[in-house]
Amino acid sequence: MEPHKINVFTQNPTRPLDVTTKSIGQLVDGMLYTGFQGRKLAESVQAWDNMLKEEKLTVMMGLTGAMVPAGMRKVIVHLIKNRMIDCLVSTGANLFHDCHEALGKKHYVGSHLANDEELFRHGVDRIYDVFAFEEEFRHTDHLIANFAKTLHGRRMSSREFIALLGKKICEEGNGDESIVGSAYKYGVPIFVPALGDSSIGIGLTIARREGFDVDVDQIKDVDEITRIVEASGKTGVVYVGGGVPKNFIQQTEVVASIMGADIAGHDYAIQYTTDVPHWGGLSGCTFDEAVSWGKIAAEAKKVQVFVDATIALPIVVHALHEKKLNDKRKFPLFIWKENGCLDIDFNTF
Repeated sequence: MEPHKINVFTQNPTRPLDVTTKSIGQLVDGMLYTGFQGRKLAESVQAWDNMLKEEKLTVMMGLTGAMVPAGMRKVIVHLIKNRMIDCLVSTGANLFHDCHEALGKKHYVGSHLANDEELFRHGVDRIYDVFAFEEEFRHTDHLIANFAKTLHGRRMSSREFIALLGKKICEEGNGDESIVGSAYKYGVPIFVPALGDSSIGIGLTIARREGFDVDVDQIKDVDEITRIVEASGKTGVVYVGGGVPKNFIQQTEVVASIMGADIAGHDYAIQYTTDVPHWGGLSGCTFDEAVSWGKIAAEAKKVQVFVDATIALPIVVHALHEKKLNDKRKFPLFIWKENGCLDIDFNTF
């Protein structure tokens, strides 16, 4: 091969990583010139940082896995308070555990080697190497049920329900340090498209069994989040894991297209996952595959990092925090109308 053709492939040499750098942000910048998932982690920070520099772009996050019991709660709160995300789609379980901690209850450092029969006899639930008391969980179940009773006869999206729950948590506990409370305070909508598949769903079932009609309309969720995408113009997505939140955000592009919007997929896409594509599941499927559906734009900046999110999130968010210390960002303010329509006004944070 001619030398000038070889040079096309050898323009950027890798660099030995300097671990004596003074900050996590500098460490991550250095990882851009390493290899494998270390480089991908650094590329995800770069892509997320570029998203936040866009003039009018809405950042949407999908949150799965037991991130709150695993200690990631304040990481997500930081993203909300500093408008590094503008819309959150979560499992109901993460938000239940978030409310649980906001009300003063705890998760505990445990062990994956514990005897589960013995744990059951002592009323201890295990999430891999994290413990919690079942009796305390049930206390939170009933608090949610009692709150739901105050909404008797109302029909609402999960976004509306979680906003009201966030307001309640702010009144009852340390809401400003919770995901639902800070989202309520800072105007970040939260959707839970599989709300019944969680202890929040259990609380709503308790209320229903006792004769209180609380109707969370999940089809309204589909309409509302699609309206966010339609009104935003440009969107970027960040997925922690995959599951229902990932597809719920992905399908907004398809729904918007069916409704006649001139949309060609999300403009940025980042995912932190331990799943792999070759089993055919959505959690591991590549963003290139999503291009075939029109869910991700062909020209989008796409970064998938195959890593445990409890490792990735603290590093990535800390690096972003350093980069955004002196930056101002125009973030979307969502103005919901009684007829279900949505206006977006971009404000400066």
